[in-house]
Amino acid sequence: MGIAVKRIHEPASKADGYRVLVDRLWPRGVKKEDAALDQWAKEIAPSPTLRRWFNHEVSRWEAFRHRYASELDDKGEFWRPLAERAAHRRVTLVFGARDEEHNNAMALKAYLENWLKAHGPR
Repeated sequence: MGIAVKRIHEPASKADGYRVLVDRLWPRGVKKEDAALDQWAKEIAPSPTLRRWFNHEVSRWEAFRHRYASELDDKGEFWRPLAERAAHRRVTLVFGARDEEHNNAMALKAYLENWLKAHGPR
């Protein structure tokens, strides 16, 4: 149970549980058949405008998290099933960014965990 985060370039494992790519763009250098994904959730990735604005600049991290959360607030039909799944089994949010601390998967993990704390498993 719970939510994990993993770079797509790391090998998949059974411990990952349900693997979801949470990037809008397919990561470079990765073949789709090698990604071992259960889902590609483009709909919950940051908007192209937000992604370009953030540009993985650590100084914009907190502002990015808040702006991304605002975008997610309007997309519950896409992320809520993942949150509910994570209440009962492991969900791994897979991403392609090099920065393992400041990326949309980490922001999404915090958002989903906060929602689960407030609403509990269904």
